[in-house]
Amino acid sequence: MENRGGSHGSFSNLQIDNDGTEGTLEYRLQAVNKSGVSSGKKNVSLWHDITLVHLDDETDQPTPYLNFVNEIPKFSRKKYEIATDEEGNPIKQDEKKGVLREFKKGDIFFNYGCLPRTWEDPTHVHPDAEGCRGDNDPLDVCDIGMRICSPGEVRPVKVLGILCMIDEGEADWKVVVIDADDKWAPFLNDIDDVDKYLPGQLDAIREWFRTYKIPDGKPPNVFGLGERFMDKAYALQVIKECNQSWKELITGEKERSMKDHSAEVQKLVRKLSKSNLVDMIDHMDNKDNLALNNDDDVDAPAF
Repeated sequence: MENRGGSHGSFSNLQIDNDGTEGTLEYRLQAVNKSGVSSGKKNVSLWHDITLVHLDDETDQPTPYLNFVNEIPKFSRKKYEIATDEEGNPIKQDEKKGVLREFKKGDIFFNYGCLPRTWEDPTHVHPDAEGCRGDNDPLDVCDIGMRICSPGEVRPVKVLGILCMIDEGEADWKVVVIDADDKWAPFLNDIDDVDKYLPGQLDAIREWFRTYKIPDGKPPNVFGLGERFMDKAYALQVIKECNQSWKELITGEKERSMKDHSAEVQKLVRKLSKSNLVDMIDHMDNKDNLALNNDDDVDAPAF
């Protein structure tokens, strides 16, 4: 549903259009409005225009779930990601020195994507992140449900926990979720439930992230917090902090306060697409703020 602010609380009024030829550097997957196609499609940013909290299609009210934007389908290996520094924030296949990237380790075994309206601030060092700053991207998400999601698909999910990975000196949190419609969803309400009902799943996720860069000639990744997956309450706090960081980014508050940071960090922030951010103040929906902050709303996630 598209609300009055122009943002979307679910995937119901969106479609993903292909632009270019798959397997090329120019290939993009762009979210657009379904409505009004005859009068011209409107690009939708999967990072900025999707609400963090999932909204009910009928009532436009917050649900107990968050929105998950899928980038890489489970059982695939092409490294698709949101282009955070391009207008409209389409999904592209990552590249290095002109070569399209795939996971050399093999297919990933969970849906992998991000939470919209979050940002891991590269000027912020989380106290549990081994002294490492944020990685300048939206929060990463591992969806352990049975459904295979397409690139760009947005799904309602239950937050279960989080893992703190340290990737080349940067904090790279991994939020563990399950699709709200998955058959296991009623049984999984916190991180301990995953070990109870799906034993070995969390260990496999950790080992995937530990070893996936080794085929590229890089050392194994390491983790903070004693390599533990933290619980739902801890995960929601990290998500809330990253949502606040996103708000500071899109209002320009972050850039205005960066004069004391290194030129390298300032460049990281400024490379993000300004063309997406100009009108974003109007898109900061009251419902997003309500669901994130109103403890009296029993239907909203308990932030």
